[in-house]
Amino acid sequence: MNRTSHLIIPLVLASISNVAYAADDSEESTTIEQITIEVSPTANTLPVGTFDSPISNLEYDPRVDLQSRNMAEAQADVTIRGGIFENTGFRVGSATLLDPQSGHYFAEIPIAPQMLTGASVLTGADNALYGVNSSVGTVSFGWKPITTGGSVSVGVGTNDFNLQSIHAGKSIPLDTIADWRLGFEGEYSHSQSDGSIDFGDHDFNRATARVQLTSADSQTDLFFGSQEKFFGWPNLYTPFGVNETEDLETQLLMLNHKQSYATNSEFEVSAYYRKNNDHYIYSRENPSAFQAFHETEVKSFAISGRHAQNDVFSLNYSAQFIEDSIESTTLENNFTSRNYYKISVLPEYTMALENNQQLTVRLGAAFDDTNRDDSQLSLIGDITFNTINSNATERTFYLSYAEASQVAGYTAIGGNDSGGLFRSNYSLERETTKNLELGLLLEQQSWQLNSAIFYRQDNNLTDWTFSFDSTSARFAEPVDIDTAGLEFLATKQFENTEIIASYTYLHKSETYGSPDVDASFYALNFPDHRLTLGAVWSPTDILEFRIDNEWRKQHKNALRRSDDEALFTQLTLKVTPPILQNFFITLAADNLWDESFEEIPGTPGRGEQYTLTATYSW
Repeated sequence: MNRTSHLIIPLVLASISNVAYAADDSEESTTIEQITIEVSPTANTLPVGTFDSPISNLEYDPRVDLQSRNMAEAQADVTIRGGIFENTGFRVGSATLLDPQSGHYFAEIPIAPQMLTGASVLTGADNALYGVNSSVGTVSFGWKPITTGGSVSVGVGTNDFNLQSIHAGKSIPLDTIADWRLGFEGEYSHSQSDGSIDFGDHDFNRATARVQLTSADSQTDLFFGSQEKFFGWPNLYTPFGVNETEDLETQLLMLNHKQSYATNSEFEVSAYYRKNNDHYIYSRENPSAFQAFHETEVKSFAISGRHAQNDVFSLNYSAQFIEDSIESTTLENNFTSRNYYKISVLPEYTMALENNQQLTVRLGAAFDDTNRDDSQLSLIGDITFNTINSNATERTFYLSYAEASQVAGYTAIGGNDSGGLFRSNYSLERETTKNLELGLLLEQQSWQLNSAIFYRQDNNLTDWTFSFDSTSARFAEPVDIDTAGLEFLATKQFENTEIIASYTYLHKSETYGSPDVDASFYALNFPDHRLTLGAVWSPTDILEFRIDNEWRKQHKNALRRSDDEALFTQLTLKVTPPILQNFFITLAADNLWDESFEEIPGTPGRGEQYTLTATYSW
């Protein structure tokens, strides 16, 4: 296959979405370490083959590496900067949504994406400050204000795909109280398909509702969401050639309040209850061979904020308490409940220099503890030097050092430690991470370049490994890993075209606690080189072309049966007939070249998918 030509041809058709790098929250607005985006960092904002979810847009996102089973919305293992899925947290409001069983379910977020802001990817000092039990990075969302309007969509596609989705919101002013509004919002989505490969079927349902009260300086949200997902995939978790299935039910109740009380000062309080049920079947043809039932419950309270004492000194802070429990047919061999505590404090000093220059210094610490593990005190700090020129160009240098830690989930520490399909390890200790980073951000009116070089030490990282001499499908092992990385992300705007491109390089050196490791499913499953290129082109008011491309050269893995190189392309054409107001049709294709690349070693990759969707909005 001539991959070069396949990359060029789509780029002739299109270029990407409107991208700006501005923080969603005031607590992130002074941060340079991570890329924060007001709108999508990818050209395509909707998935192909299922309904939209909060993690859909991460598929081609250059800031993360999403490794999926079936499709991203079925199961998304989201990694950041060469970490593993267990190292990535998902934050809504001020609270990290924890699944204590496994990081495989971290991205089970039963929230309609229309209710959330675009994702901010927190790394370095910001992850250490705001993330909980996420040692490398955090994907952070905020709650959007409710507006009056809605949409309804129906879709069909190859592999017997069908989609139905409806979303509606209503915001009304409170006549008795000036500047206050009351909002109501609801959504229901369903998708079903036979799958892009044999035994890769799915059936998803999601229902969500939200009530919101807003004023000029506050926003309060009460949310409930429920999601049911069935999906199958060959070699879902094992390399033994069986057709495995997952049946998941996730419920989330959340109360969130955000309050501004002074110039550059605000706080946000979040409380939630999350319940997740998992039914795993090893062989759908012979369910009695092995199956497992798990139910987890999580209760949590979190607060974060920023207090500006004056123009020079501010205090950034974050705290979260989590209480969890698990009922399981296979994971009750160790403890079945745990409490988590984390408090982070990051004082900030800002000094105005000559020639429109500014120096910002942040230095603080975080304290983590659980009732089952040792505590950890972690240092956090960064220095940022910013220059704003008279021609509206901007240059920012930063140097960051951050420590973080986390503990293993119940799948790693709660199962059988001497045999079985998935072998646990009771001796796993708290993982600690040290991250050093140097970055440069250049901004012009029509283009931007964000670059960084980083070095990270992970100690006692919990990895899932494989031995060809073992009857177990995988077993939990600690590993010490040093990771060096280089990142470039550039955007360019033209008259009716915008483009985003990125390049990432990663290098790792590892030391496992056991010599009986022949392959790694996760810690050593990373791209040595990765390129992304996306574009949106709007030649007329009627037509819009969107394209995302990702090329990767994956690190060699003894379990991977596919090639180590892959090119993925998602292409959409949106047609808005002028005679039908508020109505449009979308033609979409994913995995355009039908790549068979194994995103997770030993697990088959997805096939190509084509869909036709009609949407009416009001």
